[in-house]
Amino acid sequence: MRTWTRRAAVALAASTAALLVTGTAVAVPPEPAAGVPALGPGFLWGVAASGFQSEGHAPDNDVLDVGSLDSDSPGQASLENDAPDSNWLRYIERHPEFDRYRSAIDFYHRYAADIDLAKALGAKVFRIGIEWARLQPRNREEWDADGFRFYDAVIAKIIKSGMRPMVTLDHWVYPGWAFDRDGWDNPEMVQDWLANMRKVVDRYAARNPLWVTINEPVAYIMHEVRHNGTDQHAMEDRVAEAHNAIFDYIHEKRPDAQVTSNIGYVAGIDDQVNGPLFAKIRDRLDYIGVDYYFAFEPPNSSPPATVRSIAAVGAPGMWNLPLRTEGIYYAVKRYADMFPPGKPVYVVENGIPTENGAPRADGYTRSDHLRDTVYWLQRAKADGVNIIGYNYWSITDNYEWGSYNPRFGLYTVDVREDPSLTRRPTDAVATYTATIAAGGVPGDYRPTRPPADCGVVDPTPGCSDLVIP
Repeated sequence: MRTWTRRAAVALAASTAALLVTGTAVAVPPEPAAGVPALGPGFLWGVAASGFQSEGHAPDNDVLDVGSLDSDSPGQASLENDAPDSNWLRYIERHPEFDRYRSAIDFYHRYAADIDLAKALGAKVFRIGIEWARLQPRNREEWDADGFRFYDAVIAKIIKSGMRPMVTLDHWVYPGWAFDRDGWDNPEMVQDWLANMRKVVDRYAARNPLWVTINEPVAYIMHEVRHNGTDQHAMEDRVAEAHNAIFDYIHEKRPDAQVTSNIGYVAGIDDQVNGPLFAKIRDRLDYIGVDYYFAFEPPNSSPPATVRSIAAVGAPGMWNLPLRTEGIYYAVKRYADMFPPGKPVYVVENGIPTENGAPRADGYTRSDHLRDTVYWLQRAKADGVNIIGYNYWSITDNYEWGSYNPRFGLYTVDVREDPSLTRRPTDAVATYTATIAAGGVPGDYRPTRPPADCGVVDPTPGCSDLVIP
């Protein structure tokens, strides 16, 4: 999940809309006469978590009792040592206005129970991140056995629970020693990165996970530009090189592997935001990973804020950004149309933010948003998109890159006020359970919110291309 880049993109879209929209906006295509079909028994319903955002167990935390590794997991680890330094712990220390990391939601010790929550939903996929900083905490020549044993246990638990792991190799966090070597500004970063990721692939390829190489790579780049002064164009080239090289390596180890790098979709300007990097990796994608959260519909500001000002001083909370669930239709249809018919599309992340657990001011509930989103995925499938899976972001609330305010979890966790870190179900837990069991929403379901013209939701040149006679 990304933060300021989405806010910045909305503002940038507001300032460039006149260049992107020509003529009359086009309405959403009509619904199939027989209603929307279900997504089918082979559809991969999933949930997501990430490494740093969820795991905790960082150097500034009290050491917790670690006798909680699943008793069925291989190799009981002695994990009393603190987790390693990383670029993100450095960024947090630089920003006193950020929430302290604490133990995040302590997935490190509670992963088995969280995986059980996903199993109870009926989920078929559980997405995790494998943190480079945990596997190579000290230097570029040495790997940590306890770090690998932790991920061994997590993946074993996912598989034992009847789910397929989705493994993210890089979710924006790298070791402190790599930070000290100038991070992605260092030409040797790609080889250091690949050395670690090949170890991960060697260890887990036999488990046949779904692979995500680099999470939302453009958002990753912009975070590094903002926090570390990284050269944007150099990092773009290196990230593309890293993705392409590890894609090839995964397929050497397992020719039938399914590998992607998920695109963080930015309505209205996705071509400008994701287009340059996507062009460099599109030939090495087994399935198209799309993350979708917010619509174009710009905030009321005159003149619109610039990307630079939003990046520097912040913006309204993401819970105030426009939600238009029909936008996910345009996002998946647009990317599917870039490839030959039948290319698989997987929604790697989607969810709805609330402010610190409070109800949204617009009255839109997590259940409403989930049902409406699934409806539009069923519409996309009916209109020819080979949509194979959907992950809810996220199974629990987590550390949203500087703040515990945004709450995305099916299960909410009050990190600030509840030292027990109790997982409390939101209304969407029952909704997602029922939706998975039914394979989607009923054929006669109608969204809570009527759809808007695509010129409001996603005013790109592709908007008119989505019309179906």
